[in-house]
Amino acid sequence: MIINDISTSDYGRLIEIWDKSVRATHDFLTEKDIEYLRPLILEEYFAAVELRCVKDSHGNILGFSGVADGNLEMLFVDPQSMGQGVGSMLCRYAIENSAVTKVDVNEQNPRALGFYEHIGFRVVGRSDLDGQGRPFPLLHMQLAGCSNRSKV
Repeated sequence: MIINDISTSDYGRLIEIWDKSVRATHDFLTEKDIEYLRPLILEEYFAAVELRCVKDSHGNILGFSGVADGNLEMLFVDPQSMGQGVGSMLCRYAIENSAVTKVDVNEQNPRALGFYEHIGFRVVGRSDLDGQGRPFPLLHMQLAGCSNRSKV
């Protein structure tokens, strides 16, 4: 597996991974929620972050991350590749190469919370609403040992 940059021509595969990953890990979201978020992710959020992906030896994208201002804004792995180190590889790359120290996690996603805790993040705050003002509480996490957390 190798970390690669992403071009806009990869967006189709990224949104496919996002969709599969969300359905596998975000059981608190309804179909309506997913349909609401999909165009925002594809048309706005991808362009607002520094995207990286993990590809296998055949050049297939297995997962991707998006970083902005020291915050891991997105990390999604194809469910068929979960548990194989793709997410850890992306997260560690973001920490080491993009100065990531923060991540927000949906409170209703305990699997993601456990993953980030394993990487070394700790909960430092909570919001009742997500970034779109919807009632999906977020846990604000910061890498252990980092003290300058800005409010997201």
